[in-house]
Amino acid sequence: MSALPPGVMREALVDVGAIATNVRHLRRLTAAEVIAVVKADGYGHGAVRSAQAALEGGAARIGVADIDEALALRRAGIDAPLVAWLHAPGASFAEAAAHGIELGVSSFDQLLAAAAAASVDRPVRVHLKAETGLGRNGIPPQDYGVVFAEAARLERIGKLDVVGIFSHLSNTSEADDRAALARFHDALGVAASHGLAPRLRHLAASHAAIALPDARLGCVRLGISIYGLSPFADRTSAELGLQPAMTLRAAVAAVRRVPEGQGVSYDYLHRAATETTLALVPLGYADGVPRQASGAGPVRIGGRDFRVAGRVAMDQFVVDVGDHPVAVGDEAVLFGDPTLEQPAVEGWADAAGTINYEIVTRIGPRVPRRTVSR
Repeated sequence: MSALPPGVMREALVDVGAIATNVRHLRRLTAAEVIAVVKADGYGHGAVRSAQAALEGGAARIGVADIDEALALRRAGIDAPLVAWLHAPGASFAEAAAHGIELGVSSFDQLLAAAAAASVDRPVRVHLKAETGLGRNGIPPQDYGVVFAEAARLERIGKLDVVGIFSHLSNTSEADDRAALARFHDALGVAASHGLAPRLRHLAASHAAIALPDARLGCVRLGISIYGLSPFADRTSAELGLQPAMTLRAAVAAVRRVPEGQGVSYDYLHRAATETTLALVPLGYADGVPRQASGAGPVRIGGRDFRVAGRVAMDQFVVDVGDHPVAVGDEAVLFGDPTLEQPAVEGWADAAGTINYEIVTRIGPRVPRRTVSR
């Protein structure tokens, strides 16, 4: 990897070629239509570039959490089908409908609000979400009959186009997910009994799309996996045939030689055991580097692996490199693709007691994203 451009202190490289390749690989694996999920600014990778790359890789639809995210993609020129499924109480769907955004519907009230946004010659496209055991949003089983009956009526009179029925799994265990799958089939049966025949049924996200083939149902919603990260604690990206798309790196901002006993960063959680060299890395918790990983987060400098020394501060942290030669401007890589001899993002997740999803998603706006492609 080349050094950081002159004057650049920190950056996240986003490999759009990797995203496209991951989507192609997962399409082949699942033999299913792919809804590529780019919510939360593409899990920190950039929603527009991620959507474009996913569509290049063969995704048929783009998924986001809320309507504002979908509208931003429309304004950026993404004209593929978009679906948004999390809505504010009492939200109006008029603008979303006008831009052809498909709506996830989780209640009778949302169903009526979606129908109210229809125009004379344009029904609103909806995906009905069934609650199947996750305990979040979704139409509860006791309401399946009334909601599905009304959805069918509104479809007959041209107010709605019921594109899909969907739900979400907990990934707690195979037994739990199979129980939810059975409840989802029950929901599909109730929908069919009221005359609904949606083109799409989607239940599996990345975890189940890979590990539970019975849950693929011809359409899968893929989030973390399209960014090349594993949804499993015990299987790596490489083992799944995925390429991590983000590399987080910075230029070493300062180097100093210090004596034995020198304290490092706030609270002196780290003191130099011997005379040593300290390297300052200009990334901190304001940039999304977790403070919980103080003293533990992995960093690669000059081909050697080190750990954060002491507290992660708001804008920076320190690495004790011993006698390893380090100079101002050297590249410090926090995470990237382990097959390219970069630390895995899971090292930071483990150090912070969280998951890889959170580490990439929390990288803040102060870190410039630069698009690359292998």
